[in-house]
Amino acid sequence: MSRSDLPIALSVGEPAGIGPEIIAAAWDRLGAEIPFFVLGDARHIDGPVETISHPAEAMQAVHRGVPVLHRDFGPARLPGTAQPEHAAHVIAAIRDGVARVMQGEASALTTAPIHKKALMDGAGFAHPGHTEYLAHLAGVEHVVMMLACHELRVVPATIHIPLADVPAALTRDHLTQVIRITHAAHRAMGHANPRIAVSGLNPHAGEGGAMGREEIEVITPTLDALRAEGLALSGPLPADTMFHASARAGYDVAICMYHDQALVPIKTIDFAGGVNVTLGLPFVRTSPDHGTAFDIAGTGRADPTSLIAALRMAREMAA
Repeated sequence: MSRSDLPIALSVGEPAGIGPEIIAAAWDRLGAEIPFFVLGDARHIDGPVETISHPAEAMQAVHRGVPVLHRDFGPARLPGTAQPEHAAHVIAAIRDGVARVMQGEASALTTAPIHKKALMDGAGFAHPGHTEYLAHLAGVEHVVMMLACHELRVVPATIHIPLADVPAALTRDHLTQVIRITHAAHRAMGHANPRIAVSGLNPHAGEGGAMGREEIEVITPTLDALRAEGLALSGPLPADTMFHASARAGYDVAICMYHDQALVPIKTIDFAGGVNVTLGLPFVRTSPDHGTAFDIAGTGRADPTSLIAALRMAREMAA
């Protein structure tokens, strides 16, 4: 059996958020199209559930209900209210998901949203977020976040830092690392020499230094050094002209300098269907591009579109 024939491991995330609801809704829409199994408490899933004892059982169980590799999370789920008492179990489910993929029992890992404060309050969670914890578990020092939909793939070179801190964070070494990881990941996805578009930091990509010197001093030298190695790079490009349809046709993935520069275009193009992909891990990891949505948890309004897209992308990448 090849890895792509195995089920996807799906960690439940924060039970009080919309995770259990979108999992049930995704199974309702997908049926057995994409076999997956949930790492979580079977009592939290609002729909038909099939408790399994091993991931291999998911391939048949998915025809009858949501396959769940059950663990008792303790207190009942309270939709819309962060529950630190679940924190240790949420963390353990993620850890188990990584182990299942690394041991060859699952083809990929898809993660439902977590609530970082609940994890810190309930279990002293010491990592900035999901991505950093997964890198820790995999023994990888550097990973890259990519947001993807059918029309666009984009990587923010810096993520959750204040805008004022971005210029100092954009060193040649850091940008080189982001580009190398993005390039290697896309080669693994089947692109012989991926076409990577790189934005500038400043308006008009600095306009020759009139609007900032980061393009001259950091970005262009970095790109030139990597082009000399044979990487297919374009840029630095003005971010305001990178994302219309004809521009997108010219590259496979775009690298932007900061969070909003990357996320605004993809959320404008496909707000519900965007997928978060972690590049640089020794396994495939995807997740919905949204949070726990406490404000709508338990109301029946949660949309499973992004989770379904994340499962589909995990299957494609695993193949």
